[in-house]
Amino acid sequence: MLTEKLYERDAYLRSFTSQVRTCEAVKGGFAVTLDATAFYPEGGGQPADRGSLGSAHVLDVQERGDEIVHLCDQKLTVGSEVAGEIDFARRFDHMQQHSGEHIISGILCALYHCDNVGFHLGADVVTIDYNVPMTWEQVLIAEQKANEAVWADRETGITLPSPAELNEIDYRSKKEIEGQVRIVTFPGADCCACCGTHVRRSGEVGLIKVLSCQPFREGVRIEILCGARALKYLSACYDAARESGQALSVKPTEITGATARVLHDLASARERAGKLEQELCEALADLHAGTGDRLLIRPAGEKESPRRLADALAQKIDGLAAVFCGEGSSYAYALIRADHADIASLVKEMNAALSGRGGGRNGFAQGSVQCSEDEIRAFFAR
Repeated sequence: MLTEKLYERDAYLRSFTSQVRTCEAVKGGFAVTLDATAFYPEGGGQPADRGSLGSAHVLDVQERGDEIVHLCDQKLTVGSEVAGEIDFARRFDHMQQHSGEHIISGILCALYHCDNVGFHLGADVVTIDYNVPMTWEQVLIAEQKANEAVWADRETGITLPSPAELNEIDYRSKKEIEGQVRIVTFPGADCCACCGTHVRRSGEVGLIKVLSCQPFREGVRIEILCGARALKYLSACYDAARESGQALSVKPTEITGATARVLHDLASARERAGKLEQELCEALADLHAGTGDRLLIRPAGEKESPRRLADALAQKIDGLAAVFCGEGSSYAYALIRADHADIASLVKEMNAALSGRGGGRNGFAQGSVQCSEDEIRAFFAR
């Protein structure tokens, strides 16, 4: 039987009463149908509403033919009248995101002659797919125009035109629609066939922010946030920028330049440190010149420290240079023989004995071990 869709008449309806038509036990709860409902079912990229029917929580809502099926966590009495309550905070968030998607999609499609071929209103972001390549700069132009449409605060048009009237309307649609077509219009921005819930006026979208634009199939995929989601995201970005600015002694808007300077200084410092470490490695190697196999255990350093010291040491001795850098129970290692003699069996045995991982070839191996300094010394003292 046909369920009356109250959400199509009034997306702001929060409470309603309805009669329970059917209730059957299903996996995850009870499938309930009503004679009328304000719960929006999942569809068109928009998630289903949540809320309650009497004392039962509505866990999901799906459209099945002409009926709207509510998955509830409790059994409801068939024939009884039940009070429905929509989680309106969730509903309004979806209205902001979906309406914002219409506005920016309508503008993008008009500007760049593309089609919206995919839409998903996720819990965190909204993703939209288009079938034409676009640059980040092009998308930002559309973002500006979309926000201008929001600030114009025009009334949203929702109509059910006759077939003759529909033929005269230039509207977007991702697929052919049979039967009655519901047209949602955001003046100056978009006209699209849609069954979703939307804000009454474009101003209620508040803000549209594009987060990314990435190549996807033959076109692009963009991510956006609208309304309260966009405000929350940008507020978090500002808080992070403010804290970073305080650490760098600059304003939040000056972080990019300050960060570039810090990275340049860091690169220069690392280069100087690398040269100093190389000099230290050569000096340590000179202390052991002319000896045979040699084990050195040093404090933790840069990632390349074990290899750098082992390489310098191997050039000065006649045998295996084994260098371990770390502390406590974790060490990085490098083993080198200047004559490229095979050390694979030694490395395999060492990894097994010292809970290590790693390897190499041609007289070289590197990796890490999880053991104590005494265990390392005991292994090489055999």
